[in-house]
Amino acid sequence: MVTAIVIPIICLYFFWLTKKEMREGYEKWASLKTVPEEAIMSGEVVQISESRQRYNYSRYVHVLELTIQTKSNKHSNIKKITPLMKNTRIPSVNIGDSVHLYGNWKDDFFQVGRIQIAKTEKEPHT
Repeated sequence: MVTAIVIPIICLYFFWLTKKEMREGYEKWASLKTVPEEAIMSGEVVQISESRQRYNYSRYVHVLELTIQTKSNKHSNIKKITPLMKNTRIPSVNIGDSVHLYGNWKDDFFQVGRIQIAKTEKEPHT
């Protein structure tokens, strides 16, 4: 009699625990797209590297690594991490673009939340 009551309770507990961990993992993965804009970095894109990386079992992120040449020096530890969802837009940046990067410093790299491409005015040919 005790076994008929205890085993289903144990199964329900582990089911609930697994669902809770999956929900927390999803929220952590989805929160990668919101980065606090605490700092700004501006410059010209010198190098671009893109990759798709596994975040956990069935979730992936798109990692855009940039090298920016500012007026004073070159910064190479800049990352834009985007969770790959159904309607995700991957930022499009080309070498030579003047950009303003909004984000914050996280550990040893600058994590970008928003990329704004500065419009450069071209001189008309006369």
